[in-house]
Amino acid sequence: MSSLFTKIIAGEIPSYKIYEDEYSYAFLDINPSREGHTLVVPKQEVDQLFDLDEESYRGLMSAVKNVAELLKAKLNCMRICVVVEGYEVPHAHVHLLPTNTAEDFISRRPHTATDEELKEVHANIVS
Repeated sequence: MSSLFTKIIAGEIPSYKIYEDEYSYAFLDINPSREGHTLVVPKQEVDQLFDLDEESYRGLMSAVKNVAELLKAKLNCMRICVVVEGYEVPHAHVHLLPTNTAEDFISRRPHTATDEELKEVHANIVS
């Protein structure tokens, strides 16, 4: 059965896409810890990051870097923190969290973003 992320990549479930290439798909998290919280997922559906084949892994990490640079420039933040934990969805994924202080990362409190919030952040990033 396809994962939630595979359905998002296929367009079966809507998302606020930030980036896409042959290996990866990046979109805003609907339960962000920080404004601009983005998920970067491989198109190859595997449960854990290190289960990816080498080419897909390198492609994913290249996308992570590209998206992090985009987020940092567009959201004018000090750092982009990277988290890989993957317990919620059985499809490898990387969280990118825009931050300005260590506390921004440590005190992550996800909330369910409204469609308006996501539209505004998305427009800021992809403009």
